Amino acid sequence: MIRVIDMQPEHVNEVLEIERSSFPLPWDRDTFLFEILINKLAEYVVAVQDEKIVGYGGMWIVADEGHVTNIAVHPDHRLRGVGRAILAELIRRARSKGLTRMILEVRPSNAVARHLYRSLGFVEKGVRKRYYQDNDEDAIIMSLENLQVVSDEER
Repeated sequence: MIRVIDMQPEHVNEVLEIERSSFPLPWDRDTFLFEILINKLAEYVVAVQDEKIVGYGGMWIVADEGHVTNIAVHPDHRLRGVGRAILAELIRRARSKGLTRMILEVRPSNAVARHLYRSLGFVEKGVRKRYYQDNDEDAIIMSLENLQVVSDEER
């Protein structure tokens, strides 16, 4: 069973392992500590399975919008619902804070993530040219609108 809880400083070592295995330009320890301890606009969570951190995600709350900053799952736990659990929790938290929409950027080459986002209601809204610094790949902007509309699942 996957539990999604607030990210704490003691989780950062495991989060860094996942970060380094997921991104060509990984965030460092200080960045994660800033996000969870200092940045009042940030909301970060970890997915826990069998007492091990298997994924994490975060968002910034800007006005009435949640901007998903990152989601990553340990390579040994991908395609098992961990990313879905993390994103669903971020959506739940955004709704509970009264946010009206969420946005994120995703690489066109990341078909698995794009499928996950679409399955949870995100739609493609535009492109940020040469967004990713490691290879100048564009980013697809995806948005989930009308967060405060109650879904059929929640009725």
